[in-house]
Amino acid sequence: MIAYDEFLEIVAQEARLDRDSADRASRAVLETLAERIDAGEARDLAGLLPPELAPSLGHLGPAQAFDLYEFVRRVAEREGVDLDTAELHTRAVFTALGRAVGDKELRDLAAQLPDDFGRLLPAGTHFETITADDFLDRVARRAGMDRGEARRATDAVLETLAERIAGGEVEDLMDRLPVSLHEPLRRGLERTGGTAAGMSLERFVRRVAEREGTSAGQAAKAARAVLTTLREAVGELSFLDVEVQLPDGYGVVTRLGRS
Repeated sequence: MIAYDEFLEIVAQEARLDRDSADRASRAVLETLAERIDAGEARDLAGLLPPELAPSLGHLGPAQAFDLYEFVRRVAEREGVDLDTAELHTRAVFTALGRAVGDKELRDLAAQLPDDFGRLLPAGTHFETITADDFLDRVARRAGMDRGEARRATDAVLETLAERIAGGEVEDLMDRLPVSLHEPLRRGLERTGGTAAGMSLERFVRRVAEREGTSAGQAAKAARAVLTTLREAVGELSFLDVEVQLPDGYGVVTRLGRS
């Protein structure tokens, strides 16, 4: 069995934390995990963890079916940190958990979690993602904005894009983006129910402008900056799946956005 200090050391190294912070992160992630998996699996994991951490998996009640965004949100709430920090801490704790419980138990755990958790687990499908800060910095640089303006532009463009493309593609984008960028995509997806809404480029830009509270010209510039950054973040092949769902007129934004 892995020792308590060794578990915390792994978390501390992976997330660049001090010991006390690593302990708080570990408990926050394990408590949230206990809410997400069934009681039998939680008991199995607890039996392989240091006794100092095992009680964090003692949640009573049935497994709650929530997604990766809600998982990270609950971790953030328990720790009192933002979503990006909580996502980093979750990945670090899962790394330590994988070393503590072994491959078989980790596979059993992964089987109870949706596919999008794979990018945080130390085994299985993993997508490298840029950080939200990096994403917003790139948008700000491309569009000549400050950080606050870049955040508003990113939210407006992603929400509108999620209305324009099919729900499956929206979910694929969320698999490859930092959790703190999921919310605008979720709003757009919920609004359409996953059915792509017919929308001309002019209407797309107008909706972005309304959400940003800016002119159509500024919204078009923002859309180009956000979509260019999105292409870099998710990769050319994944972005192509988005691009093929857009009418030819959108090439002004997407194809010219390659520069």
